[in-house]
Amino acid sequence: MERRVSEAKLDEVVIRAQAGDAAAFAELFRQHRSVVTGIAYRMLGPNADLEDVVQDVFLQVHRSLPDFRGQAKFTTWLHRVTVNVVLMTRRRARSRPQYTHEEAARHEPTEVPSPAQDVARRRRVEAFQALLDKLSEKKRTVFVLHELEGMAPSEIAEMVECPILTVRTRLFYARKELAEMMRNEPALIGLADLGQRKKRDELRRKVTSHEKTEAES
Repeated sequence: MERRVSEAKLDEVVIRAQAGDAAAFAELFRQHRSVVTGIAYRMLGPNADLEDVVQDVFLQVHRSLPDFRGQAKFTTWLHRVTVNVVLMTRRRARSRPQYTHEEAARHEPTEVPSPAQDVARRRRVEAFQALLDKLSEKKRTVFVLHELEGMAPSEIAEMVECPILTVRTRLFYARKELAEMMRNEPALIGLADLGQRKKRDELRRKVTSHEKTEAES
């Protein structure tokens, strides 16, 4: 009975893919490829061979899908697989030479800036990526998933299988360490100051809102 209830919560396409339907798995790939690519890009940076990483993720999904029982949302489970594959990729990449700047550029978002804007943007991207690489894997993971992918702490906690308080703590220290490093990075100093102002403004709004609520109660 528990197995039937669990399966009833699964998306129809997922159930069909679990049963070995190749067309259903291809549909899962089409539906979720862009999200997987985005997470991998944010966590690995433009130097990674993203196509290989995405293929590794969906290969792992194909192998593990029969064991998925719907205890979590499929997207949460997929993101968890993605994060695990990305972390393994990062560990393997530490002993490999980095790609050149020209090779890395092919994975960056396409746009048509002016030459000066393009140079400045590339410097910011490279500088920020270098700072992200200095964070521990756990802090980097929650920072990327929350700040860059827009995921809620509760979703991240389920994804990385740790308490939500731990996620919030890692996020706090990741922000703190990045802000400190950005102040010493010429290409990012202005962004660090802007980030601090935004946080102060947000805190001020929360305090004001709290005071207003207290006054009305």
